Amino acid sequence: MLLSRKLLFSPEPGILRQYAVVIFVNLSVLTTGMSVAWPSPMLVKLTNATETPLYRTITEEEGSWIVSIGFLCTVFTNILLGMLIDSIGRKYCVIIACVPKIIVSIIYIFASDVWMLILGRALIGVTDSFVFTVVPIYSSEIASKEMRGSLGTFLQIFSSLGIVVTLSVGPYTSYTTFNTVFAVINVVAGIPLLFLPDSPFFLYAKGKTNDAHDVLKLLRGNDQLAKEEIASYALSTDNKVDKIALLKNRVVLKSLGVAMLLCAGSQLVGFNAVSFYLQTILVSTRTKVKPEIASVVIGVIQLFASFCTTVMMERFKRKQILISSLIGMLIGLVGLGAFFKIREDAEVQGFLNYLPLISLILVVYCYSAGMGSLIWVLTAELFDGPARAFGVSISLIINTLSVFLTTKYFSTLTTVLGPAVTYWWFSGCCFITCIFIHYCVPETKGKTFREIQEYFEGDRTKKDFENS
Repeated sequence: MLLSRKLLFSPEPGILRQYAVVIFVNLSVLTTGMSVAWPSPMLVKLTNATETPLYRTITEEEGSWIVSIGFLCTVFTNILLGMLIDSIGRKYCVIIACVPKIIVSIIYIFASDVWMLILGRALIGVTDSFVFTVVPIYSSEIASKEMRGSLGTFLQIFSSLGIVVTLSVGPYTSYTTFNTVFAVINVVAGIPLLFLPDSPFFLYAKGKTNDAHDVLKLLRGNDQLAKEEIASYALSTDNKVDKIALLKNRVVLKSLGVAMLLCAGSQLVGFNAVSFYLQTILVSTRTKVKPEIASVVIGVIQLFASFCTTVMMERFKRKQILISSLIGMLIGLVGLGAFFKIREDAEVQGFLNYLPLISLILVVYCYSAGMGSLIWVLTAELFDGPARAFGVSISLIINTLSVFLTTKYFSTLTTVLGPAVTYWWFSGCCFITCIFIHYCVPETKGKTFREIQEYFEGDRTKKDFENS
């Protein structure tokens, strides 16, 4: 029986409390998932004269800015917002993030011109990125070493669930109705966050050792385990975060270099470009498959894949899952490119009508079951306590810059190079990222944060580290 299954059905109350806390904090990720998928059904409505709430339909250039502007803004705000994580705490950062989400959903409802939508997407893009920064840090510090991997995948599960909601409701409701639903869910999802404990590591770093012990005792269900974890916090050389000192630390720079390249690779494989323009891509295939139905099917498969990750995390190592995930994406992207290449020269008939859907399903499943789920877990694991918020914030800047580049210029690439070459280029990025992961990323499964840092310090060889 899998370890996570044993832990989940264990009579130990600490295990169940960890699940409860991580589930509640990931409600904020549910609304982020809805926001991430928002362009897929909404761009179709905004380019339709009978469905748009604006006084005119939007242009292709305006559509690309609606999709990508939030990621560009995040490049300049992530460090500033990242400082809040260490100053006011992980819990209150997640709570604060709910406010702009509610404001933006109201802007969406009453938008009458395209600049209002671009403003809203900029604000919610920054907020969503902040949530993706804070929640993995919070979850990794709430979870025990044994639970860290399984609980870390909840971010992708809830993000996928939000995407499914948008893809299932968005195409079949009016623009105003959907955004009203979005506003209500944002309000409801924010309420449980008020009752969560703060991160025990943050409490310890602020000198609140007794409070940190009480939280750990609640989450671990055992006073001795709580004391042992408090003792492990003390092994960190300095709990006061000096950004300049961190950037001079060779170990931090190694961790940061690996995390940044990993984040860049996770986005340059093109998944977000495909998912944000999903319904538009399906319309462009001109096949007999209805794009509205196909997008829902793909969204459900993404959610299913996210659940599969939790099971696979206990059977396989992190790197095995990541590399398998990228190989599957590579095959799907090659198939998608092949479809568009064939369509240039001949009429699509028979089985070929379903090739783009099958390829998209393969891309979405493999990304969500591997890279999409584990990137957030791995990024948080690569840093020691004092450097974690800073390191994850910097890594997320690279992540969002890569998302901006792939989403903003996706339509340009497909116009200039053609869809086939564009998808094949993304498949090439999958191959390069596979090589990088195999040779440069440490295997973190079952390792404490301290053990991972020892690897970057060079105290242990890669083979010895990964086999221990």
